[in-house]
Amino acid sequence: MPIQDTLNQLGLEIPPVPAALAVYIPSKRVGNLIFTSGQLPLVAGKLRKTGKVGKDLTLAEAQEEAKQCLLNALAAILVQIPSLDNIKSIVKLGVFVAGTPEFTEQHLVANGASELVAAIFGEKGKHARFAIGVSSLPLDASVELEVVAEVE
Repeated sequence: MPIQDTLNQLGLEIPPVPAALAVYIPSKRVGNLIFTSGQLPLVAGKLRKTGKVGKDLTLAEAQEEAKQCLLNALAAILVQIPSLDNIKSIVKLGVFVAGTPEFTEQHLVANGASELVAAIFGEKGKHARFAIGVSSLPLDASVELEVVAEVE
């Protein structure tokens, strides 16, 4: 099934690629790999929520932010290829979570993005991953995500 059909069934839309906040490009292709820059959960250029997970955001809210980061990363990948159907494999997700010092469920925040990758790409979505807790992220975002994808 084409990826666009899957997105339609899930009620999802790939947004326009978010503008860079500094001196970098949204993604870079090297051979058959595409590396995205870190993507924040921006919607129409703004964060829906700011702050730390465990204080300002719940785990469930942070998982939703991770999903938005993933959609933004897919938009960045589309800068390099004509269609998400050109993706052979999602190789790796890197997830940074800004949380309180006591918050230790970064892996569960990252599951928001990982589960969405699986829903969109099926077997091609099985990936390696890291989830790291940090003290802060740009614009006081709660989550930032990067993707490495293998393409045809």
